[in-house]
Amino acid sequence: MPGIVGLITKMQRARAEQELLRMVDAIRHESFYESGTWIDESSGVYLGWTARRNSFSDGMPLRNERGDVVLVFSGEEYPEPETIENLKKRGHELPNGGPSYLVHLAEDDSNFPAGLNGRFHGMLINRPQAKATLFNDRYGVHRIYYHESKEGFYFAAEAKAILAVRPELRKPNPRGLGELVSCGCTLENRTIFDGIHVLPTASAWNFEDGAIRSKTTYFQPQEWENQEPLQPEANYEELRSVFARNLPRYFAGEQPIGISLTGGLDTRMIMAWQREPPGAIPCYSFGGMFRESEDVKLARQIAETCGQPFEVIPIGEKFLSKFSHYAERSVYLTDGCTYVNRASDLYANELAAQISPVRLTGNYGSEILRRLRAFKFAEPASSLFCPDFVAYGNQAKVIYSEVISGHALSFIAFKQTPWHHYGLLALEETQLSLRSPYLDNDLVRASFRGTDSGRFKADLFETGEDCVRLIGDGNPDLLKIRTDRGFGGSSGPMASRITRSFLEFTFKAEYAYDYGMPQWLAGIDNRLSWSHPERLFLGRHKFNHYRVWYREPLSAYVREMLLDSRTLSRPYLNRGAVEAVVHGHLKGGRNYTAEIHQLLTLELIHRLFFDDSSPSARPLFNKS
Repeated sequence: MPGIVGLITKMQRARAEQELLRMVDAIRHESFYESGTWIDESSGVYLGWTARRNSFSDGMPLRNERGDVVLVFSGEEYPEPETIENLKKRGHELPNGGPSYLVHLAEDDSNFPAGLNGRFHGMLINRPQAKATLFNDRYGVHRIYYHESKEGFYFAAEAKAILAVRPELRKPNPRGLGELVSCGCTLENRTIFDGIHVLPTASAWNFEDGAIRSKTTYFQPQEWENQEPLQPEANYEELRSVFARNLPRYFAGEQPIGISLTGGLDTRMIMAWQREPPGAIPCYSFGGMFRESEDVKLARQIAETCGQPFEVIPIGEKFLSKFSHYAERSVYLTDGCTYVNRASDLYANELAAQISPVRLTGNYGSEILRRLRAFKFAEPASSLFCPDFVAYGNQAKVIYSEVISGHALSFIAFKQTPWHHYGLLALEETQLSLRSPYLDNDLVRASFRGTDSGRFKADLFETGEDCVRLIGDGNPDLLKIRTDRGFGGSSGPMASRITRSFLEFTFKAEYAYDYGMPQWLAGIDNRLSWSHPERLFLGRHKFNHYRVWYREPLSAYVREMLLDSRTLSRPYLNRGAVEAVVHGHLKGGRNYTAEIHQLLTLELIHRLFFDDSSPSARPLFNKS
């Protein structure tokens, strides 16, 4: 995603500036990106950036009136309404709109960036104090990668920018790769690159005279964990007040906004409380190739009830014909933080950006308000990977068990969000600005005051009553529309139970058919393939159907990639098992969807980032 890059160094300017330009070029992915550089040779600061044109963070750098305080900021910030007026009262000159107020806020607030609300990172340079501060948001979701060496401190929004000037780092971190397979993401600020790390959440690292001086943190989760808890009714009243008060901030700005609707509760809460004039906000959903999903059907009803236009972004034959492009692009743009099955999300967001450059979503709502875990540990397949690789993957089990044993909401906000949710967010934000009110500081802080905020929920609707109440308090008409899982709606109790049972069955059946089909059932399904049984289930709830896609329209790609001699020679793979996975799935008698996701992703990571690396790179794994 767009962001900052740079180095803090004492090397000669000519070399440092050349490296900076190469770093900026490495993250300039689209024609609609703007970019720039800022250099202070005396302090050893070499800073660059990219930003989507006309986005909140376009137009860097920001300077105070004297020009001695400089800020380069990436992301978005959603301030209190009185923030800018207070700055004007203190004599600051501020144009209408945009992020210019931030540099004056930094100048006046000794605790900056602790008071900021949003997803962001940046660097603040205070010339009178001869100090530069590298910082990120308290959730760490607008990521910064870094590498420390004797030549200097390198940092970047994308790891590939560091790799562009430090090619010796093109070596895999085996523990990071093991975690990617076992958890779907790296843990504890690790990456898949040996020697490159992720800046911790809520960081404010200070540099002086071309070197790092302190690594400070401006926020700890305990600050919110230790608030006085509220009983359920009082907590609901606070959540409702905060949600209603702060939601308009996410509709502010000069760029047009679109809303990606689903059939669930999270986007419906937004529609219930943001009462826009008819026709003011384009709405859309991502649709599949077999039938209209529940998301599409219900989102259309929600948009019509609110008087807003609606359209479907189709994920079908056109996407599949370009799958190889989008698969490679997805792995590359996210530095290997997403699996290849997210290729359809890249495709969909390219089309969504044509509707509006800002996409408002309900992301993180279920997790923050209902304490849901979005990822789990799964042991790597011992038949597919060599013992060394499996051992690295299994190390993640201990870490995962430790972090989920703590405060549930702290895990979700400050570990699950920057570890697991980062990859998809980074991919989507290459195309547009993504906004969600559910990481609003005030809302998350209020959620911590619930008496049960420290424990996870076992079911999506275990605490859905607060969300349902929010919808009803905002727009009762939206409660008349059931959810995609059959909850609510205007039908009677008996009809509701029947509808819910049917939708729960189809939801689980589609998952089993498309992704989690057990091997014994895959064989039966293959023998019935002449009757196309997939038409009974696929597309009711999902728009991706990789099990059948890999077996049919994408079979040539799977075969070409995974049976290639380069893939089969990877030292962490068991060649015979890889061949069995490919042949078994493509013939239809076995279901290896998850394994193919992993194998394709790992192979693309190697081809994009590790092949042709330094000849001194050590072997990654032993075959024994």
